[in-house]
Amino acid sequence: MVAAPQSDRLSGLPAGRALTRRWNRTVRRLRESELDAVLLLGALCVLCGVASVASASVPLTTLVLPMVVGNLVLGPRTLPWLVVFALAVMVVVVALTPTLLDERRIGGIVVIFLIGLVILVSSFRRTRLGVAGVRGESMLVDLRDRIQHQTRIPALPSDWDAEVELRSAGGSSFAGDFMVAARSRDGSKLQVAVVDVSGKGEQAGSRSLLLSGAFAGLLNALTADDFLPAANDYLLRQDWSEGFATAVHLFLDLRTGGFELRSAGHPPGVQLLAGSGRWVVHEPEGPVLGLANDASFSVVRGQVNRGDALLLFTDGLVETPQRDIMLGIDRLLGQSERLLRGGFRGGARRLIDRMESYNDDRLLLLLHRR
Repeated sequence: MVAAPQSDRLSGLPAGRALTRRWNRTVRRLRESELDAVLLLGALCVLCGVASVASASVPLTTLVLPMVVGNLVLGPRTLPWLVVFALAVMVVVVALTPTLLDERRIGGIVVIFLIGLVILVSSFRRTRLGVAGVRGESMLVDLRDRIQHQTRIPALPSDWDAEVELRSAGGSSFAGDFMVAARSRDGSKLQVAVVDVSGKGEQAGSRSLLLSGAFAGLLNALTADDFLPAANDYLLRQDWSEGFATAVHLFLDLRTGGFELRSAGHPPGVQLLAGSGRWVVHEPEGPVLGLANDASFSVVRGQVNRGDALLLFTDGLVETPQRDIMLGIDRLLGQSERLLRGGFRGGARRLIDRMESYNDDRLLLLLHRR
């Protein structure tokens, strides 16, 4: 029976080159692993223990430092071992210095054990994600930034201006309100969808991130008539316990100013008519997304002339537990007439600052044609 040749010979590589490749792979794995961080933090534990034994002025609670740093930089697989090692170092230090054991030192030992327990529990909860705390946060922030980048208003012709202002409940970076926008390939058409996901703040942040990416893809791939039905079907397929959302969809011809407005249980859009100075409320009808199959959505058509403006917003801007939404819209129109009289630049920020907040997410889109 002939022995199978080694893989290095089969590959036709010289033995020296094969060894070099294996060495490079090993070095790369070590660089990508957490071995360096574990060894450094383990050495820090030993250093703190030796210092506590050598000098009574060095508190035993210094062992908390490597555990806290490890909680930030180590993954859930290696972090428990570091915590156990730090606690073992503490036990050895206590055994070597029995004469220093008093009430204050016993209190420090209890605190160290409690901190280690808290870190272990958080590590076990983080096992589902599989990454360290700082790395997991950076991944989430990167995901948020990438999705927010694709939901910006695209560059518009020189005679159009658009401003978007978003404020989340509690001032966090995540909100249940979002906007997606897309411009046609020839640049003549613009589609915008303003969406309000059920919940608010961080509670709706994960659903908002998922839906903003999905709705951005639908907006680029579908016609204006098909967007809201497709969004409704997508939400129904998710089968979430809180899987509903409201939305208003705008289809705008940038050359003529003609637009189509569709709504899915969302507050109406309002338009400033520059010729008369009046504000007109456009209120198309349609059911909330994610609740009913085969939903149909009515359309309101209009024209944005020179000097006109359109406002699209979420209910957090105009509705409160003590005030009906139509009263809130009247107040918004009154503030718009006063604040936008001198110009539209920065108008979205001025309006959203003036409308009071009752701990709800708020989004406002101001579209103006010069």
